[in-house]
Order: sequence, then C-alpha cells, then structure tokens
Amino acid sequence: MAEKYENEFKVMIVELLQSGQSLNSVSSEYNLNVSMIRKRHKSHEENSGNFTTTSVLSKDQKRIRLLEKGLRNVKLERDIFKKAVSIFSTSGK
Repeated sequence: MAEKYENEFKVMIVELLQSGQSLNSVSSEYNLNVSMIRKRHKSHEENSGNFTTTSVLSKDQKRIRLLEKGLRNVKLERDIFKKAVSIFSTSGK
C-alpha cells in the first residue's frame, strides 16, 4: 500500500529540488522513489504549489465508493475462503 505524505513534506521535497539538490540525492536521503519525486515536482509546478486535490463528491458518489470498497473486501474474503476450502479438502485424501 502506498504511503501518504503530508502536504508540508511534499513541498519540502520540491523545495530541495528547486534549491539545487539532485533528484538522486533527495531520493536516497528520504528513501523515496525517483519517479514519485518527479511526479510530485511536476504536480507542484502545474498546481502553483498546491498538492491538495479536493474533489467534491455528491452523496451518491460517496455511497458508491463506499459500496465498491465493501464489495472488494467481500470478494477478497471469498477468494481466501475458496483457497482454504480447496487446501483442506485436498489434504484429507
């Protein structure tokens, strides 16, 4: 799962790049992926220094997202259960 970084941290990383530090040195110092740093830097330039993406979702959209997340979890549990059943049913023979 991807880590979530605070806006201040993202800005600090971009400022380090703008101050002249190399991409590789920032990457190794903070243990960050180079492509992620490039993406943040580009996003920072395109959004005038703002990393927050506030999308306004309707009540129905929020409900749909919640239901989709629940469905993914149920499918994952189902798949795990199927694997467990197949393991236990073949090991007893």
